[in-house]
Amino acid sequence: MWPAADQTQTLLANARAGDGDAVNALLDRHRESLRRLVRLRLDRRIAARVDASDVVQDVLLEANQRLADYLRNPAMPFHLWLRSMARDRIIDMHRRHRAADKRSVEKERPLHAAFGDRSSIELAVALKDPELTPAAAALKSELEARFLDALDELGEDDRDILLMRHFEGLGNGEAAAALDLSPAAAGMRHLRALRRLRSILEADGTLKAGE
Repeated sequence: MWPAADQTQTLLANARAGDGDAVNALLDRHRESLRRLVRLRLDRRIAARVDASDVVQDVLLEANQRLADYLRNPAMPFHLWLRSMARDRIIDMHRRHRAADKRSVEKERPLHAAFGDRSSIELAVALKDPELTPAAAALKSELEARFLDALDELGEDDRDILLMRHFEGLGNGEAAAALDLSPAAAGMRHLRALRRLRSILEADGTLKAGE
């Protein structure tokens, strides 16, 4: 989901040296990744009121304003730094819209639109983790949507780590940094979330126990 790290590091070095074009290129090459993140994380009713591109533009504007501080002290990878600002903005937006509209906000995570079928297939494959009871070797395409629906039946922590790992494309170390956890703790949270997801899918017959 995120641009290649080596190219990002080159642009960061050039930006640190005062290259304004590098700053523009650095922010622009992360625009699409941020847009996909915003589309993934916004609740449906809020997404109907707010254009994801506008949210991304606000994040990039904030990033540009804070970039000098980041370059002096890059405490985390650049894409995680951008991601943290985007998540903060999304959380604040949810709070403001829910305060203005007392009706409950129905959640819908537009995973098909944001990421396509490939991510759901990769998540299905992850259920074959060797520490888990192996999932079916082959999953029919018509069952893929059920994996996405099942995510919303999980608790927030479980859903969050699965979205990070399988839809945002973060590695275990990156997810750990984003969650302020040790890599071991993040790995265990991911494993538990996979097990809980598998239990949901077994309970409704999407997966058969013991496969």
